[in-house]
Amino acid sequence: MRKRALLFLNLALVGGTLLAVWALAPTPIHLPNDRTALLRDGDIVFQQTGGEQGRAVQLATGSPWTHVGVVFREKDRWMVYEAVGPVSSTPLDEWAAHGADGLWVAKRWVDAEKQPPNSLRSALKKAGARFNGLPYDLEFRWGDQRIYCSELVWKMYAEGPGVHLCEPKPMREHALGSAAVQQVMKERYGSTPPLDEPMIAPGALFDCPLLRRVTGN
Repeated sequence: MRKRALLFLNLALVGGTLLAVWALAPTPIHLPNDRTALLRDGDIVFQQTGGEQGRAVQLATGSPWTHVGVVFREKDRWMVYEAVGPVSSTPLDEWAAHGADGLWVAKRWVDAEKQPPNSLRSALKKAGARFNGLPYDLEFRWGDQRIYCSELVWKMYAEGPGVHLCEPKPMREHALGSAAVQQVMKERYGSTPPLDEPMIAPGALFDCPLLRRVTGN
């Protein structure tokens, strides 16, 4: 009987010690199941797309990210404003489904919270409006007659809030030597690619120090 009493006493002491340790442990932070709850107007969303072009972009830029857009809340639904032939808005859930395994990441301009309410949204929407309906630029030129995804995002921020999210660099400064990249370039440009054409890639935007990560898979 005495041994049993001692056993119960030891178990009670151990249990009390564990409870004390658990009480001191930090409370875990639970992020919302719906990651869109973390989004704000003007956030930039990145995804990976497949196909010949997607693979060539990855090889040329050294980044997994091949497509990008800007999100806005429209009538209780998140929409992605993107250049994908033509420039238009796509519901975020549909946009995500077009990427590899539905994966996507959102980033935010580091000074977004310092802006007056709705000013960033208004500036970006106004800057993006002139590109609405433009066809996709398969040649990645810097002009405004056609436009590609990362060019659209860059110009919206440059012309809206006046923020340069890194600087475009000439095509020749990308990794162009792989067979996949050479094949796409031959199909698009023939034997005279515009090697001095300024370009901005999704990966360059993703690595921009003026953006911080908000959410993502």
